[in-house]
Amino acid sequence: MEKAVTREVLRWCLWAIPLFGIGIGVFLLVVQHAKFSQAGRGFLSSFVYSVLIGMPSAILLNWVGFRYTNRFPRLILLINTAVLLGSATVGCFAAGLVFQAVGFQERWEYWREFKGSLPTCYVISLTVGLGISAFETMRHKLQHATLELRTRQAEQERAYKLLAEARLSSLASRIHPHFLFNTLNSIASLIPSDPKRAEETVSKLASLLRFSLDGNQGGLVPLSQELKIVRDYLDIERTRFGQRLRYTVEAPTALDELKVPPLALQTLVENSIKHVAAQRAEGATIRVSATAEGERVRLAVADDGPGFSLGSITPEHGLGNLVSRLELLFGDRGQLSVACVNGNTVVTLQFPLE
Repeated sequence: MEKAVTREVLRWCLWAIPLFGIGIGVFLLVVQHAKFSQAGRGFLSSFVYSVLIGMPSAILLNWVGFRYTNRFPRLILLINTAVLLGSATVGCFAAGLVFQAVGFQERWEYWREFKGSLPTCYVISLTVGLGISAFETMRHKLQHATLELRTRQAEQERAYKLLAEARLSSLASRIHPHFLFNTLNSIASLIPSDPKRAEETVSKLASLLRFSLDGNQGGLVPLSQELKIVRDYLDIERTRFGQRLRYTVEAPTALDELKVPPLALQTLVENSIKHVAAQRAEGATIRVSATAEGERVRLAVADDGPGFSLGSITPEHGLGNLVSRLELLFGDRGQLSVACVNGNTVVTLQFPLE
């Protein structure tokens, strides 16, 4: 703060002192080389007073305003008044000396001029000086309040971001137990009959867990990684359901680098398996697709189940969890919808391209 005050005062001095010197120089030049009327004498006298009082007052008021406005907000008016009265007194005294030095007045006129001009200088200095001081004080307070508001907004936005990240991490972590338990059940069913396949499934499980941990570190992951997890998950579940689980995954390779929420498609697929394939003797046919439409990404999982309504989904449900994650990541730009298309239930996830 002290450095800022010093810089501001120096800035004022850089333009005020040269103007002061120029003003006095012009006065001396005119006095020495020109003859003028009474009106001209009055103009030149006013000019000298304005230079000798105005310049110091401006510098001092600026310095006092920066240094004491925040320290003594209730006394700053009295301090500025004292500064202005002092500047006017010293300025009048200096003006008389200048007039005497250049022969503009007789010596016996000095005190008469000083006493006569002092009240006028007081009135003008206080009127102009306090007006400008009040304006500058309000301007500095506004700048200070604006800076403080921006600082608080930045801190609030950071707090909201940290809260969102914490909630997102908490929500994502609640997906893992369902995913892990279902996969372990699949492996357990394979060990007695097909140890080799069980070993392959364990390898896929390791890949899935690795993705789950890595995916939880950031908000979005490439679509190619998400699709690999979906395929691995479907392969693992097929070990449980056999031919009862039929599936296809369709996504152009051009979309491999699209950013998607981690485990979003896997959640949709898990919902189909849990509520359709596992509940019916005939199993389920699941179709996974990914497309980009304009500035939005569309991920869809369709199955031949009876369907459901999003209104029946609770926050603890996997899809309710996904809705909360979409809200945190995309706000109202992320959408989850359910529709019946050609006798199939299609759950669609849409969000903007990142």
